[in-house]
Amino acid sequence: MAVTTSAPLPTTARRVVVLRALGLGDLLTAVPALRAVRRGMPGARLTLAAPKALTALARATGAVDAVLPADGLAPLPPAGPVDVAVNLHGRGPRSHRVLAALSPGRLMAFACTAAPHADGPDWDPDEHEVARWCRLVRAYGFHADPGDLDLAAPRAASPAPGAVVVHPGAAFPARRWPAERFAAVAAALRDGGERVVVTGGPGEAAIARRVVELAGLDPGADLSGRTPLPRLAALVAGARLVVCGDTGPAHLATAFRTPSVLLFGPTPPGRWGPPDRAEHLVLWAGRRGDPHGREPHPGLLEITAGQAVEAAGRALAHTVRGPG
Repeated sequence: MAVTTSAPLPTTARRVVVLRALGLGDLLTAVPALRAVRRGMPGARLTLAAPKALTALARATGAVDAVLPADGLAPLPPAGPVDVAVNLHGRGPRSHRVLAALSPGRLMAFACTAAPHADGPDWDPDEHEVARWCRLVRAYGFHADPGDLDLAAPRAASPAPGAVVVHPGAAFPARRWPAERFAAVAAALRDGGERVVVTGGPGEAAIARRVVELAGLDPGADLSGRTPLPRLAALVAGARLVVCGDTGPAHLATAFRTPSVLLFGPTPPGRWGPPDRAEHLVLWAGRRGDPHGREPHPGLLEITAGQAVEAAGRALAHTVRGPG
């Protein structure tokens, strides 16, 4: 239950540390809560403890003054006097203890008896990730809008402006739709007159190459390993469409309001899906499972290439084709 804490709002805080030492999608789903904290403590210096690779995107939110490089729940380096620490990382107790080690004047976090931390609202395991962190900061008196997800388009030029971006990778096999199906979608969109590019991180080059080869795309369409995060952000911001699974580029598409077709498997979109907008189409068979599984989830495999192609056509209706 969302409860308002009895302590007053710390509007006079000067040093604030927020923990969100997770991935790309995790950062983007926490943007509304981050912005609420920024607005609620004007004049404070807000430091986000997060992976160093997310620094540029974190600063693009307009809510972060500095990034303290952090990887998971390893101890944080000394941060000097901290007035307020905010746990946007997890339910505790480990994440609570990471912040408590900084000796903050105030810890804002979900209630966790094992930490111990009695302040704050209770954790809801079925809550949407955006709503969860908004509810947490609201309990401390901040105004958070779950729809406040947008980012301004990067200044950097897209490496493939106006292209359809197909991203076949995901952190775990349970969330990876088969390469053959991504290839079928890519080929259909190419045959329909779209420029299609395929992306992937350094560890996803093999699956990206397979999609390009099976789809019969030009080898130059393979951008895997060549789009570090700032370049990937520019690519997604300038794309006509993103087709991917439940992974980071899906949240970039939300942040830039780029039309998207998103393939959900073990995790319901009610937990991690995009906001209810016409330009974001979610395909989900309604079956839950382990998002960290070692095989593609059966529910994900129920989604056909034909369904994805049809959804892509509908999503493209929300874009305007540029010149050339």
